[in-house]
Amino acid sequence: MGFAAIPELATERLVLKAPQPQDYPDFKATFASYRSRFMGGPLNAYETWMLYAAEIGHWEIRGFGMWMIHLRDSGETVGMAGGWFPAKWPEREIAWIIWPDRGGKGFALEATDRVRRHFYHDMGWQTAVSYIDPKNLDSIRLAERLGCTKDHAAPSIDGSDAVYRHPTPEALSGQIGHGVAMEIAHYRDPLFRSKGFALD
Repeated sequence: MGFAAIPELATERLVLKAPQPQDYPDFKATFASYRSRFMGGPLNAYETWMLYAAEIGHWEIRGFGMWMIHLRDSGETVGMAGGWFPAKWPEREIAWIIWPDRGGKGFALEATDRVRRHFYHDMGWQTAVSYIDPKNLDSIRLAERLGCTKDHAAPSIDGSDAVYRHPTPEALSGQIGHGVAMEIAHYRDPLFRSKGFALD
């Protein structure tokens, strides 16, 4: 597919771009840290390199993948969000990760909402899931804020993860979608301060 063929997506605060070589240091630092404990980490240098190569190769094999999340005003990367469907995954997944020092500002919510709309409206997906470690309470809360519900009947990857089903395109056009848009608008307000736990 190549970098040039990977579409750029944008929101009011963010630009989602193809993963590039210069983005690797932030990726490596995140997956070598405690932040990645629910995504197979922390990883050593070889493992992080192989995973990053897989992120890029996934676009070639599947025609979709994970975007780097850039801040529109500065260009810096703050995380990744997109689609993930490696071998033996039961279904296509929507996934996200935010760098350790950039959490709590709504970037994952805003980016994941944008990539989901791309998959639904531009690529014709009718459903997607997120596979989440049951101990990863932050990601479970984020999935629920995105309108996901736990799908007890869906097969998991290895029996130890929870499967959260994303709402259908039709459901997102109603109250669920409006609720997500309203929360994203709060995070865009410079005077907004979230209460309680810092959420992505």
